Amino acid sequence: MGILKLEKVGYRYKDAPKDKFVFKDLNFEFEQGKMYAIRGKSGSGKTTLLSLLTGLEKCTEGTILYDGKNLKKMNLDKYRNTDIGIVFQSYNLLPRLTAIENIILSMDVSKVKVKEKKKKALELMKSVGLGDEHAKRKILKLSGGEQQRIAIARSLSYDPKIIIADEPTGNLDKETENEILKIFKRLAKKENKCVIIVTHSQNVCNEVDEIYDL
Repeated sequence: MGILKLEKVGYRYKDAPKDKFVFKDLNFEFEQGKMYAIRGKSGSGKTTLLSLLTGLEKCTEGTILYDGKNLKKMNLDKYRNTDIGIVFQSYNLLPRLTAIENIILSMDVSKVKVKEKKKKALELMKSVGLGDEHAKRKILKLSGGEQQRIAIARSLSYDPKIIIADEPTGNLDKETENEILKIFKRLAKKENKCVIIVTHSQNVCNEVDEIYDL
């Protein structure tokens, strides 16, 4: 059984007619150790689906299961802070903080028990290809590719089983995109993470294990 499963999931906005769904009858299953792409045209519901997977919205119909548990019955704050890591296209890093401070803040929010947070943050930065020289730089002093690497390191700070990335390479050139994809592939294949990427990029789709279309 997959770590994350959608069973006959449908969603419509609260003020929409009862027969007007963004999508309906989705049956997707995501396993650890694999990379997935979710793709679809603008307006197909990709962002809405991400909101459902991260527990920010509840499905109108059907069930979403995390590790066999109904998402609607879980502590969703804990779920977002410990079980899933989210990577955004726009990075969503705090510009007033340094790279390492952004990662440590994520540890603090998740209340993860780490004896030496600075050491752990530096290890995470190294795992995504950044050295100690980047640690004390403010976010806006980093390139787009470096910021995205910090965002990935931040999402890993509490060792989640699932990484959900929303157009993570949308603002990057092809060479940097390939480098970011290598990181995601390593997380899936060597660290047994479930990596789910919402994307328009054919390059991304060429690298994943399975594609779900909306």
